[in-house]
Amino acid sequence: MNTIDDLLKKVKRIHFIGIGGAGMCPVAEIMLSLGYRVSGSDNNDTETFRKIEKEGAEVYLGQVKENITEDVELVIYTNAILAGNEELEYAKANLPTFERAEILGAISRIFSNCIGVCGTHGKTTVSSMTTQVLLEAGLDPSAVIGGRLPVIDAYGRYGNSQNFVCESCEFNNTFLHMNADMAVVLNIDEDHLDFFGNLETIKKSFRTFCENTTKTILYNGDDKNTVDMLKGIEGKTLVSFGTSYNCEWTAKNIDVPGGFRSEYDVYHNGEFISHVVLSVPGNHNILNSLAAFVAAYMSGADTKSICRGLKAFGGAGRRFELRGTYHGITLVDDYAHHPAEIKVTLDAAMKMGYKRVWAVHQPFTYTRTAKLLDDFAQVLQIADKCVVSEIMGSREVNEIGIKATDLSCKIPNCIQIDKLTDIADYLAENCESGDMVITLGCGDVYKVSRMLAEKLK
Repeated sequence: MNTIDDLLKKVKRIHFIGIGGAGMCPVAEIMLSLGYRVSGSDNNDTETFRKIEKEGAEVYLGQVKENITEDVELVIYTNAILAGNEELEYAKANLPTFERAEILGAISRIFSNCIGVCGTHGKTTVSSMTTQVLLEAGLDPSAVIGGRLPVIDAYGRYGNSQNFVCESCEFNNTFLHMNADMAVVLNIDEDHLDFFGNLETIKKSFRTFCENTTKTILYNGDDKNTVDMLKGIEGKTLVSFGTSYNCEWTAKNIDVPGGFRSEYDVYHNGEFISHVVLSVPGNHNILNSLAAFVAAYMSGADTKSICRGLKAFGGAGRRFELRGTYHGITLVDDYAHHPAEIKVTLDAAMKMGYKRVWAVHQPFTYTRTAKLLDDFAQVLQIADKCVVSEIMGSREVNEIGIKATDLSCKIPNCIQIDKLTDIADYLAENCESGDMVITLGCGDVYKVSRMLAEKLK
C-alpha cells in the first residue's frame, strides 16, 4: 500500500473535502503552489472558500459524490466531516483517501527546516510570531497556522524557501504524523482529557513528537511537565528558553506596564543579545515571543529583523484580538478555552487599567467543563464581572448532565445566559464607558463582540 509520501510523488490531481476550512485552505494553497491541480468542496460559502477558488482551485458548494471527477487521484478530508457524508464515503470506497493531518505530515517532510510549534497553550501565537519575524527577515517562510495572521490576512502561505512554520496540535495525536526538524515545545498541561485520559498519556504523546523530530528541540525550561517529558531523550540538540537562570536563552528585565505594550532583554548563555518591545499584552507573551525569537534566530534571521517583526506583531486572529472601542467600551476576543489560558488572558486584561473587565465565557465540551469545573470557576473570578453562556457540546453528547449553571453558581458577580444574542443585549444595557468586554472560548462566542459592536454603534 502506497504511503501518502509515495503518492505525492506520483499524483498530479488532489481533491479536498472541506477545502474552505481554516485548517484545510492553507494546505490546499501549498499544494497549489507546489504545482498540483487542486479541487475541493465545502458546505459553507466562506471567505477562505472563495479565496482558494481565486488562487486556482476548482470549488464546489455542497458535498456530493459527483464533486469527485474521474481525474482525481488523491482525496484529503478534514476530521470535521461527519460520518455518512456522501462525498467522503464515495472517496474512501474508490480512491486513496487521507485525513488532513496525514498530508500535513507529508508536507513537513518536504521542507528541510520544518518548525513544528506544539504545546497545550500558545501554539497559534508563537506560530504567527515566528512567521511574521521570518517574513520581516526576508526568509520567505511557508506556514500553516491555527488562526488568521493579519500581516498576510490568511491562515497560511507558501514561500520560496526551506522554512516551514507549522502549528502542531496534540488533539487526537494529529501532530504524530509530522516530522519536524525543529520542535518548539511551549508547555504541557491537562487538556483534551476526553481523548488522552490523564497527564501522563499527554506527556507520552509529546515525547513521541519530540522523538520524531529530526534535529532540534527548543523547549520551555520553566515548564516542569515539559522538562520531565524530555528527560533521557537522545539524538537531538536540546535548547531551553525561559526566565530561569539555568535556561540557555533567557528573558530578563521584564517590564509589563499594562496596555498593549511590554518589553524585555534577551540573553543567550548570560550574554546580552537584544532588547525586545512587544505590542501585545501579558506576561505569557514574553515567553511566547522569546520562543519565536529563538526559533527565528536558529533559522537564520538577524536580531534587528526579529525585533522589528515582534514589535509589529499585533496578535493573531482570536488571540487577545482588539475588536474596537465603542462609546468608551473596549471589545476584545480571545480563543482561551482552558483554565490556564483564561488565567493568563484575564491577568493581562486586569492590569490594563480599565474600570471593569467583563469576562464572557462559552464553556466548550461537557467533559472538559465537568472535569475542570472548579478550575474554570477560580480563574473566571479574576474578572470584575462574568457572563457564562450555555455549554457548546461540539462533538459530544451530554451524558453526564453537566449544566452551565453548575459553573456560574460558583463564580461571584456572574450571570448565566444561554443564548449569545441575549448576552449581547444584556451587555449593551449594563456595560459602561471605561469597561473592557472580553469574549473567551473556542466556539462561536466571538459573535457576541460582533453583535455588541453593532448595538453600541
